Amino acid sequence: MNRQPAPSGRPRRLTARMKLTLTYALFVVVAGALSLIVVYLAMRFVPYYPLADVNPQAAAIATRPDILQALAKASGVALLFLALVGLGAGWLIAGRVLRPLQDITRAARRAAHGSLDHRIGLTGPRDEFTELSDTFDDMLGRLQRSFEAQQRFAANASHELRTPLAVSRTMLDVAVADPDGQDYRRLVSRLRETNQRGIDITDALLRLSALEHTPPTMEHLDLADTARAAVEAVREEAGARHITLGADIRPAPVTGNGVLLRQLTLNLLHNAVRHNLPTGGTLSLTTGPDPARPGRALLTVTNTGPRLDDTVDRLTEPFLRGSGRLAEQDSTRRGHGLGLAIVASIVRAHHADLTLTANPGGGLTVRASLPGAPGDDTAAEGNQEVTR
Repeated sequence: MNRQPAPSGRPRRLTARMKLTLTYALFVVVAGALSLIVVYLAMRFVPYYPLADVNPQAAAIATRPDILQALAKASGVALLFLALVGLGAGWLIAGRVLRPLQDITRAARRAAHGSLDHRIGLTGPRDEFTELSDTFDDMLGRLQRSFEAQQRFAANASHELRTPLAVSRTMLDVAVADPDGQDYRRLVSRLRETNQRGIDITDALLRLSALEHTPPTMEHLDLADTARAAVEAVREEAGARHITLGADIRPAPVTGNGVLLRQLTLNLLHNAVRHNLPTGGTLSLTTGPDPARPGRALLTVTNTGPRLDDTVDRLTEPFLRGSGRLAEQDSTRRGHGLGLAIVASIVRAHHADLTLTANPGGGLTVRASLPGAPGDDTAAEGNQEVTR
């Protein structure tokens, strides 16, 4: 007769508790049987004295064959008793041993149905089950944070992509309602700007997605050259905002992708410029060996700006801005909230480390520690270059 498959598609078999119970019972019965066999064999070698031949009055005394026969019957009863005890005790012991696994199974089943806010929290001494419980709780926490970040990303991406479309439609509706009162040159310019913003957001999203799925091509290069070019690229914008730009650029050989590292440095500098003080702010960039981790190169960007407290740990999430959810009205300072998210993706692609620290007086310090190139010799003080 064929067994009906379980709802999951697997055929039903004995449960783990039943398997352990049978294993315990079998072990007890086998151990008891071996002990009885040893006793039985030992009895066969006990010297036999036919007392009935010497003393007729001893005819009622049991002979060795009688004793062995009685021992065999008693052994059968004992083995049956041991089997029953083994099954009962094994069932209780297996249930107690597997109880933590049942808690983990219930938590996994809740997680499979989309609930990630619960934890097992298994107590007791450290063993295989508590390690599994702690690992599972850690996995649930990471999954919950990841899903929440993905939900925020989807909501924010929808908002960011909808905004330029809504603005374009509003401008077009106004132009249709009053075609004679429109400055079409200004209207076309604003539509072009709004459309370009939508394109920039889409391109940034595509780059972010590509970084998560396509490993970059690595080469040996000097991060100092990349940093020097990035500083020159943002110098004009920093000067227009009256931001003092300083750079302490030292040799920093790394193993990485030149295009992505340039994008990383530019994003950090643009973020530092556009989230700085309105006037009188400062911005500094340094490159060189990582003093805390020999064999690695360190890129540091520090800027003044508004105070950042609880948002620092989430600044690398897509569409999150340090100064608030909405973009600034000044189009030259307007961002789409993907700069640091792309930086974090580039850092992960390079197996590097990214640290964001809020400055006590306001602003942000970002440190990126990257793997050094073979034969790294970044301690040459004579090659130091300071730019103001």
